[in-house]
Amino acid sequence: MSASYLLKRLLLVIYTLLVVSLLVFGITQLLPADAAVTLLGQNATPQALAAVRERLGLDAPAWLQYGRWLWRALHGDFGESMRNGLPVAPTLLTALGRSLLLAACALLLMLALAIPLGIWAAVRRGKMADMLVSVLSYVGISFPEFVTATLLLLLFADVWQLLPATGYVPLTEDFWGGVSHLILPSVTVALILVAHVSRMVRSEMVDVLATDYIRAAYLKGLSRRRVLWRHALRNGLMPTITIVALDVGYLLGGIVVVEEIFAIPGIGRELIVSVQARDLPTIQAGVMILAATYSVVNFLADLAYVYLDKRIHYV
Repeated sequence: MSASYLLKRLLLVIYTLLVVSLLVFGITQLLPADAAVTLLGQNATPQALAAVRERLGLDAPAWLQYGRWLWRALHGDFGESMRNGLPVAPTLLTALGRSLLLAACALLLMLALAIPLGIWAAVRRGKMADMLVSVLSYVGISFPEFVTATLLLLLFADVWQLLPATGYVPLTEDFWGGVSHLILPSVTVALILVAHVSRMVRSEMVDVLATDYIRAAYLKGLSRRRVLWRHALRNGLMPTITIVALDVGYLLGGIVVVEEIFAIPGIGRELIVSVQARDLPTIQAGVMILAATYSVVNFLADLAYVYLDKRIHYV
């Protein structure tokens, strides 16, 4: 991978985030909420409202407000929350850490299930195992997060009482307690991804197993296990990386819903509460953080292509 390509991709990430910042700032400016009224309440005097607008720079032209906001954002300052007056950046970074932990658990669970299921279905193409994986995949895709979450809560938290229903416990305080609180939300997020990715792995593995170099590997006397895991899977995973990278968008969106259902104080729940309270600085910062996360993941996906297939050279 050439340095010029890396520079191009980094510039593309920066350009994407700049466009997102323009859209986010513009949309929040069009909202009917008045930041000064949100802070002081409906009964505030005109003089008090004017003083707050002047202090926050809301009386300046929109282009100047955007420039000031972008400059502060580049220095890690997203302003103060209108709900509690606390700095937005530290609050959202703490919430982001919880969301990333949930996303990592869901992603690892998805990969641990989806790849073996896809390989199993491909090796047994047209047999009962293949049909079973297909049926389970369609069922998993058809269930939205809130339905899956409700069913899991009903079974594991209410009927069987095996796992806690809601809440979050830091792993540093109580490791096993934290793990028990993460199981249900992680499974909820992972199930749809498992259904989606397993079908992709199965489709790509079927095509790879029919290629000449796989047949040549068998003729050389290589074991089935080595052919599958060392040769077929390496090439079969290439399109899957793209799907996983694109699914990060769903993963982030699904986390927003799941965090609200399971009362996890992550960035998704912070955004929902901020939208309800019309907390514009937190909304702007939260969307920018999610956009940056999505851009970085897709950049890393390009790097993974080169690692898996040495024939790929970006210029």
